[in-house]
Amino acid sequence: MSLYIILFIGVGILSFAVSRRLKNKFRKYSQIRWNADLTGREIAEKMLRDNRIHDVEVISVPGKLTDHYNPANKTVNLSEAVYHGRSAAAAAVAAHECGHAVQHATAYSFLEFRSAMVPVQNVSARILNMVVLFMFFGGMFIFGMEGAFLNTALLVIIGCYTVITLFSLVTLPVEFDASKRALAWIQAQNIASPDEYGQAKDALKWAAMTYVVAALGSIVGLLYWVSIYLGGRD
Repeated sequence: MSLYIILFIGVGILSFAVSRRLKNKFRKYSQIRWNADLTGREIAEKMLRDNRIHDVEVISVPGKLTDHYNPANKTVNLSEAVYHGRSAAAAAVAAHECGHAVQHATAYSFLEFRSAMVPVQNVSARILNMVVLFMFFGGMFIFGMEGAFLNTALLVIIGCYTVITLFSLVTLPVEFDASKRALAWIQAQNIASPDEYGQAKDALKWAAMTYVVAALGSIVGLLYWVSIYLGGRD
């Protein structure tokens, strides 16, 4: 058990460090004006046109780092700072989200699999929260019952964590591929200086790291509950 406590703390510290690093990078690169003088919205619209995608709308959404592509209604959602921004950070994020739109248009297998998993993942997360809360607040009651009841609860948790972990792992190639498409397009269009390209690449690298840490956290959580089920408790 002590090993998993160390792992959980380690993942928590790593998550905090990566998140802090990401915010610092975006803050830094957001202050450097893009030589091409294009806003995030203009970058996104241009990338979509260049990939012959005409049925995706680019819209602004509130918040920071809230940028995402919604395949359900085919919208590239950019945070206000990215939508109006004229920086390497804004260009990188806008192009990255359009990378997801290109994945959708070309039926990228990992994106399709991830999209199909979304409802299952959402249900699994809700069930996991309910079961864990029930076990926490009703711990005395549960452990006073027959072992079969506890084992069933643990199997449900393991099943939910397996879905969540698989979802987080499938997310990795989706995110890395979107960044790869974004950077390739920026380079091919010759709209960035070498320094600006490096800034865009660095910003996307740290954004991708948040998904890597999330996947590590899911794996540790899954192994923890499996170890409890198998009797690996101190």
